[in-house]
Amino acid sequence: MNDFLLKINGADVPVRAPGEETLLSVLRNRLHLTGTKYGCGEGQCGACTVLIDGVATRSCQARLATSTGVSITTIEGLEHGGLLGPVQQAFLDEGAFQCGYCTSGMILSATALLHDHPRPTDAQIVGYMDGNVCRCGTYPRITAAIHRASQLAVAGEKGGSGHAHE
Repeated sequence: MNDFLLKINGADVPVRAPGEETLLSVLRNRLHLTGTKYGCGEGQCGACTVLIDGVATRSCQARLATSTGVSITTIEGLEHGGLLGPVQQAFLDEGAFQCGYCTSGMILSATALLHDHPRPTDAQIVGYMDGNVCRCGTYPRITAAIHRASQLAVAGEKGGSGHAHE
């Protein structure tokens, strides 16, 4: 067991665990941040996606020992002051989930996409979201939600809150 200091959702979080343990396991089992889901365990489905320094990363493939000195954002870190982030709100507004298992990974990947491409085309959305699997097949609603989130974020930059329900 080793001691590590992680920066998760803006807070410094001490963790005592083996360095080879996955970031996903640490988040869920040691820190009880259960919004990040275990899917395939191979980095292929996207259910475990978190943001590491703003980049969508499969936490089932990241090791604890290599997760220090970076900023980690989980789905729990997107809400601020009791308000959902624009992508979360857009997914809710568009009903972009059915069972919900993939949703946190989808939202975090979409958040990274919108950081890189604030007004994405459908082709950019498909390309960026490739590797995030929705077994329920809600891809058209996910695409619509990402477009809506883009509009909410732009509205927020122009002085609105960026949230649909003010």
